[in-house]
Amino acid sequence: MSSKKQLTPEQHTELLKILKARFEKNTNRHKGLDWDKIQAKLEADPDKLWSLEEMEATGGEPDVVGFDAATGEYIFYDCAPETPKGRRSTCYDRDAWEARKEHKPQNNALDMAADMGIEILDEEQYRHLQTLGHFDAKTSSWIKTPANIRKLGGALFADYRYNTVFVYHNGAQSYYAARAFRGCLKV
Repeated sequence: MSSKKQLTPEQHTELLKILKARFEKNTNRHKGLDWDKIQAKLEADPDKLWSLEEMEATGGEPDVVGFDAATGEYIFYDCAPETPKGRRSTCYDRDAWEARKEHKPQNNALDMAADMGIEILDEEQYRHLQTLGHFDAKTSSWIKTPANIRKLGGALFADYRYNTVFVYHNGAQSYYAARAFRGCLKV
């Protein structure tokens, strides 16, 4: 990540305050984890903190959802009730965006995630997120699509309806006002 992607001291302080308040409000998402240890990891990695600010600024409401003991990393997902507003109306990837001859959206999900320094959730991660609450009851989110599906022009998205996680397909070049993507960041 570029060193130009840094937070001001004020942004740094405010973001940590927001993340800590969200962490304390949603303890069911991260039982047994200690905020002070998470904050220390964030303080040691300004690029990751910048990515979390990008998640926050686009409406993702990032929160800790786990800890990977094998890598020593804390896992953040976008936990906004609905798909992040600042990332909606994006097609799936650059190839899909370039394939559109008319009415191109401003961006695509995979490039936007990469620019933010995050990964788009895959199906397993999306299903895990739904065990922590109910997300995307009125919207949907692009999820990482297997290469064999993408090669044929498709892309996957998911939502939560009727107490069930549904995974669907669409043309990768499609975009909708109620569809964005959710991200994952490991710190």
